[in-house]
Amino acid sequence: MKALYRFAFFLLLLSLPLASQAQKKKSKAQLEKEKKENLNRIKQANQILQQTRKKKEASIGELTAIKEKIDVQKGVINNISREINYIESDVQETEGIVGALQNDLEKLKAEYATMVYAASKTANSYNKLMFLFASDSFNQLVMRLRYLQQYSEARKQQVEQINKVQAVLTNTLTALESKKQQKQNLLNKQLAESKNLQSLKVQQDSVISRLSKQETDLKQEVAQRQQAVRKLDKLIADIVREEIARAARAAREAGKKSSGSSNKMTLTPEAALISSSFAGNKGRFAWPVERGFISQRFGRHNHPVLKGVVVENRGIDIQTSSGAPARAIFEGKVLTVASVPGMNNIVMVQHGEYFTVYAKLKSVNVTTGQTVKVKDVIGTVYTDTDGTTELQFQIWKNSDNMNPETWLIRK
Repeated sequence: MKALYRFAFFLLLLSLPLASQAQKKKSKAQLEKEKKENLNRIKQANQILQQTRKKKEASIGELTAIKEKIDVQKGVINNISREINYIESDVQETEGIVGALQNDLEKLKAEYATMVYAASKTANSYNKLMFLFASDSFNQLVMRLRYLQQYSEARKQQVEQINKVQAVLTNTLTALESKKQQKQNLLNKQLAESKNLQSLKVQQDSVISRLSKQETDLKQEVAQRQQAVRKLDKLIADIVREEIARAARAAREAGKKSSGSSNKMTLTPEAALISSSFAGNKGRFAWPVERGFISQRFGRHNHPVLKGVVVENRGIDIQTSSGAPARAIFEGKVLTVASVPGMNNIVMVQHGEYFTVYAKLKSVNVTTGQTVKVKDVIGTVYTDTDGTTELQFQIWKNSDNMNPETWLIRK
């Protein structure tokens, strides 16, 4: 009967909602979410890449689109590897369950065989009667009768337990085979995705090689961009300085004490509330374009093709699809609408002591002094002669330049 108790305890363990199993479900759900996000990013990158390839000559926009696909492809492969690890863990657990079930089944069958052999000795009614009437007292007769009934019931239960174990074992073996097939399918998929990654790297090398032959043109583009960046920096600095001075004058006229700093805004209660709300949403802002990827990050970077050339970015460049609308990331007042050579149209929105800048716009939908809300369209992103559609996005706090990537929701 020991096997019966072991089996009952084993089934109890199987039914318990273990913390590790809950954690696995959570992790697998996260994997599914990442898989969908990667598929969406690949789809967007493909659309943008096709747009940049309409031109015969290679371009930086094409190179950054391929790099985005490579980054996503690495994520896809990593996602598959983690999924394989989870399935391998499930396979090992299931194999352990199968072994325990097979062991219990053998013991149950052995115990049942012993019971059947013992019962065969008293199989006929005569032997049972002799066993009962050989009792020394009435109480002993009652106990022997109860024993025979319990023994008969135990044999029935033993048969039921054997059938249950057999059914559980069959289902577990089926599940084990299914998991092994899933693992093999994922291994095949991982191999295919690795080949895709290698193909993308070959494309990347080809574009870099073609771009290297355009070194003179690329250096000219870098020089023009840096000149445009300096002009935009000066425009923003001048506007921020003027706004800080204007706010200080307004505070003095109202008889209020200003901040006393030439680099910090003097805020009204309403502006302070907007500013505080803006700061409180750090890391949760929607992107200024609905679709796209960061083609150049904040700060100083080596040029992707030209050796020894460093480019500086005051914000982030977001590569997107042709005709994409640029959207306000937060409520605020349009401080200025301007135009800078190399940066096209510019829109600057104030949010208390914070400022967001949207550059490289083909057209503008707002006017100076206008109030905008979250996701209001402020313009259309410009597509250059290479077929690259790219938004330059910046965030400032007073006169300090911020990294916009840390403020936007992570994709």
